[in-house]
Amino acid sequence: MKMPESNFDVSVNLTVGSTDQASTIDVLIVGLPDQDSLPPSLGELDRLGGSWLTRLVESGQLRGNRGELTTLGVPTDTGPKMLLVVGLGESELSRLDAFELTAAAIRSLLDRPRGRVEVRFADEVATEHHDAMVAGALTACEGQALYRSEPSLKLPTEIAFPNLSQEQLDRGRVIGESINQARRMVNEPPAVLYPASFAKTVINLFADSETSVEVWDENRLADEGCRAILAVGSGSARPPRLVIMSHLCGGDEPPIVLVGKGVTFDSGGLSLKPSDAMIDMKCDMAGAATVVGVMHALSCLGIQRNVIGLCGLAENMVSGTSYKLGDVIKTRSGKTIEILNTDAEGRVVLADTLDVAKAFQPRAIIDLATLTGACMVALGRDVVGAMTNNTDLLKQIESAAAGEGELIWELPMFRHYDDQVKSKVADIKNIGDGRWGGAITAAKFLENFVDELPWVHLDIAGPAFADQPKPHRDAGATGVMVRTLLRWIES
Repeated sequence: MKMPESNFDVSVNLTVGSTDQASTIDVLIVGLPDQDSLPPSLGELDRLGGSWLTRLVESGQLRGNRGELTTLGVPTDTGPKMLLVVGLGESELSRLDAFELTAAAIRSLLDRPRGRVEVRFADEVATEHHDAMVAGALTACEGQALYRSEPSLKLPTEIAFPNLSQEQLDRGRVIGESINQARRMVNEPPAVLYPASFAKTVINLFADSETSVEVWDENRLADEGCRAILAVGSGSARPPRLVIMSHLCGGDEPPIVLVGKGVTFDSGGLSLKPSDAMIDMKCDMAGAATVVGVMHALSCLGIQRNVIGLCGLAENMVSGTSYKLGDVIKTRSGKTIEILNTDAEGRVVLADTLDVAKAFQPRAIIDLATLTGACMVALGRDVVGAMTNNTDLLKQIESAAAGEGELIWELPMFRHYDDQVKSKVADIKNIGDGRWGGAITAAKFLENFVDELPWVHLDIAGPAFADQPKPHRDAGATGVMVRTLLRWIES
């Protein structure tokens, strides 16, 4: 079957230069604090239009409520064609505010073709957050409509940030592109992105970089004893892969290892999902896509750290060769798993992938996975569930997440949960006892494969994929945790 080709291009021309001819600006984006008077930054434009902005503010027609967007036609021949006023609120803007307000402003303009768009509220944003403005602008330009005959988002020919440095622009570009890389991979249909094509995408992405890529095919996986990954992929005509990305720029320090669950489509296997639950299962590789996004950012920014990225990739399908309920799998580590639900497959893939991670003798392992619906029941759709064997390590990640405005909440890992994943016929089983504490028992399963190494498990099932759009981004993949993990690694 020949698949359609995506026709959506997110190559946006970003600049820091200003223009001497204001009339060549299609849209000027400015900020308005929540106050009773017009800020000095809008004084010249107000004067050219005969105090038109002052009248709008005084009459309450133009407000500075945070996140409120107002588009105005400019009543003068010498100014920009349109003015987009972004409400900045009363308090100081956070890094998340800078990211989301810029993204919302740009996204509101993508309904029709635009020429030059200038973002001119950087003076109201702390300098250390300027890169977040650029990243937000780029993420606004990425959507899930990859295969519409006519692109639903019409990108401007240029987005200019006159008050930013080139360094901040370049850094923001990398962060935005890395988030979009993760989102694009998740949004691709499962017939386009499967284990082998995922691996090829990664190889192409890092072809001209110092980040090396190694791919284990089904034969190498068998040689390495990765029977758990092979079992999950055994029902598919598309065999599994394991991708290893190595960014080694930190001298002799032990590496950080990032591990991503990469189930490129999850039918549930013989424990078949109903159709409604299967529709969005192309997103079940969001953990692996996040790892790729972070590694891309590290590579492009030249971060001086040793980081290994691992993606365990499989397609969980139904056939006569599918792994079965009651099967016992001997993993790469030697531990045995009793399979009691083939739809609890992500943790089985991660069992082998985490064991590969241990071979690098890391100072920390972070895994990301769209692992359990139970985590969404506990925390909702916008919060990442975190579980760990090392509180100090998790506190570092929580601090990085707070700085980026991404939401994480720790769930307990009490010892009494251990008994819930013990099997009567094998070392462990791949589901807990009943439906209670499902996110925690899944983490307890994974804990069996990290030994005593510092480890944090991030269950991103809720925030990795959105059913509804928000002002600052489209529905579909979100690229959650790319910013947080980049910030943590850099710090």
